[in-house]
Amino acid sequence: MKWLQIHITVDQAQVGFTETLLSSLGAVSVTLDDAENQDLLEPLPGETPLWNTVVVTGIYAQDDEEEIDVIALEAFIQAQMPGVHLRTEFLEDQVWERSWMDYYEPIQIGEKYWIVPEWLEPPEADAVNIRLDPGLAFGTGNHASTFLCLQWLGQTDVKNKVVIDYGCGSGILGVAALLLGARKVYATDIDPQAVLATRQNAELNGVSENLYVDLPEAFHQIIKGTPADVLVANILAGPLMSLADEFATLIRPKGEFALAGVIEEQVADVSQAYAGSFEITAVAKRDENWCRISGYRKAAPESE
Repeated sequence: MKWLQIHITVDQAQVGFTETLLSSLGAVSVTLDDAENQDLLEPLPGETPLWNTVVVTGIYAQDDEEEIDVIALEAFIQAQMPGVHLRTEFLEDQVWERSWMDYYEPIQIGEKYWIVPEWLEPPEADAVNIRLDPGLAFGTGNHASTFLCLQWLGQTDVKNKVVIDYGCGSGILGVAALLLGARKVYATDIDPQAVLATRQNAELNGVSENLYVDLPEAFHQIIKGTPADVLVANILAGPLMSLADEFATLIRPKGEFALAGVIEEQVADVSQAYAGSFEITAVAKRDENWCRISGYRKAAPESE
């Protein structure tokens, strides 16, 4: 069997209509892809972020006994969406649910410190190898902000310490902390899929007994009154600034922290938001624009 793919490039506002149109024409699946290499991180509550320009792809089964009339299909779509950029291609049959795995390779974070897709063998068997199932949640190590956080954890003494992974995504940072010797990790994310992915990746790496993860409301009930030694948060500049006071209650005095998901132009504003309770000691940059801000919580006033 062959498969026909129809790729339509549209503005964000046209995505819903395009998805509906392709589905109504018998697509067995419809996917969305970035048309302009635009980065997206975790959404804020209630948001469903999309790229500004999106490639909407419909996949159609081409039966050997009944060919699809591609010309007629293209003409119908063009009539519904005049002037739209449309491209078609035929693909040979393959195991689609596993073909995406070909794009992942082990990523070296530091000396004897790797991220390894679960279906591959570690390059160094005796290294700290984070086995990862890249799923729907953000955090595979490929993005600069995730890499910066992993790098910082590898350079920070987390042995026998309590670590918070705030905005955990795939759970990669919390898992890394435990593999690097942390005693306990408390993780949270606003996305239920991220909570599930974190649990699965903790089990995959044999650290689930020492990792607690849940949505923010339950997380805060568990962590209340138990300040952590280390906090890492890989989210976005806006949420990071709004969370500065809350993070001050989650980290013990002299406890270390790292913030990522910040572009270079936002570093000054984020740093200012944390200046009251935190001492910032370093700013690191990767891939030209993505930055990590790190330091420690200042000593608590006597009134605390």
